[in-house]
Amino acid sequence: MKTVEELTFTDDFMFGKVMKDEKICKGVIERLLHIKIDHLELITLQKDISPYYETRGVRYDVYVKDSDKVYEIEMQNQRYTEIEKRTRYYQSMLDVDMLAKGANIKELKESFIIFICKTAPFKLGEPCYETKTVFKNHPEKIFDDKTRRIFYNASAYKKETDPELYAFLHFVSTYIPEDDFTGKIFSLVEKNKQDEKFRSEYMRCNLHDYDIMEEAKTEAKLEAARNMLADNIPESTIAKYTALPLETIEQLAAEHQSVTK
Repeated sequence: MKTVEELTFTDDFMFGKVMKDEKICKGVIERLLHIKIDHLELITLQKDISPYYETRGVRYDVYVKDSDKVYEIEMQNQRYTEIEKRTRYYQSMLDVDMLAKGANIKELKESFIIFICKTAPFKLGEPCYETKTVFKNHPEKIFDDKTRRIFYNASAYKKETDPELYAFLHFVSTYIPEDDFTGKIFSLVEKNKQDEKFRSEYMRCNLHDYDIMEEAKTEAKLEAARNMLADNIPESTIAKYTALPLETIEQLAAEHQSVTK
């Protein structure tokens, strides 16, 4: 867990707080997509979408809507495997969320899944990648389902020829502002670090995340202990290698015996 003083724009909590500023969020989208936006209707941070009780949900870093488009923006500080399938899942959840609110299929908004990556997502050396679907026998014809998936590789910012996008990707990669816009982001980041409300929220979020991680670690240890009991490994050995109290292992052993009787 980083201290507040160590945070930069690309850290998850700070990224969300800065993007909550409509002018900053609007400017980021305009630079990434080379478009002009009149206004934004909604900016939601850490938006959870879980359409059904049984389904695995998704949490978006920044979810934005305007009159006819939705934008889902992710900041990636490390390279994830299966990033292609990750964007596929994010896209499906966007569509289900829109339809779950009563929209007709023809009313689905044009959607953008945008990944801003500090490291190369595909190791091809380009600053930007956009996927598209075409007809196999007619590659010149785009299958236009109004979905766009775009990936930015900030580490390749030197290849970007657009001055505004260059400055933004350079800032993401180095945390050094080079123009007025990235200077405003930098100033807002530093201002947040001094804000007591922000600092309190960040610490509370850290504690919450820490508790979740500790719960996950404990559950993993318990599952490992159950598996070792099933293999008839001595309880003292299980306690040694899982770092669980012997009393916990004995309780698990009793539960295991009651199930197998």
